[in-house]
Amino acid sequence: MRLNGTARTSARGFTIEAEQVFSNCPKYLQKREWYGSGPAGPEAGAVRHGEELTPDQIRRIRSADTFFIATAAPDGLDTSHRGGNPGFVRVDAPGELSWRDYPGNAMFLTLGNLESDGRAGLLFLDWETGRTLQLSGRARTAYGPGDRVTRFRVDHTIENPSGSPCAGHPGVLPGEPADALTTPRPRRPR
Repeated sequence: MRLNGTARTSARGFTIEAEQVFSNCPKYLQKREWYGSGPAGPEAGAVRHGEELTPDQIRRIRSADTFFIATAAPDGLDTSHRGGNPGFVRVDAPGELSWRDYPGNAMFLTLGNLESDGRAGLLFLDWETGRTLQLSGRARTAYGPGDRVTRFRVDHTIENPSGSPCAGHPGVLPGEPADALTTPRPRRPR
């Protein structure tokens, strides 16, 4: 399920006043085995800022099976996910990414927002280490016969070696053969 609304702090953490609730298309949602959360691991280090992608960041993006995209709308912000098998995100240059926009839940929130305001933010998570890569820039969607491709120009990067305390192992995409998953990796102690 997807929930859009307003979050407010409360005595027990936070509450969300729901404004929209609808389902996501499950086809490209990655199933993960959650290992739990814990303190920053041995890869903790300084947050790095940049204006284009490094070779290591490019490698990680090309192997990503999920990322999150934030877009601006006249009445607020929206966040959605994009997913596929590793390689679904292309790095066309150190400052340019692209991905095919697959049919989803037919709400077109992200595409509509990008049409009216091209500002976007992307978040890539390393699900094994907790490393995060945030990209800010501008995106546009090109419409061709039979498909849509979104192109993103990187303006700024932020890489945090311990940005997420969660760790997990990817599962198999729904509808994909079981052998599409690489050999399971052992659990990493946290």
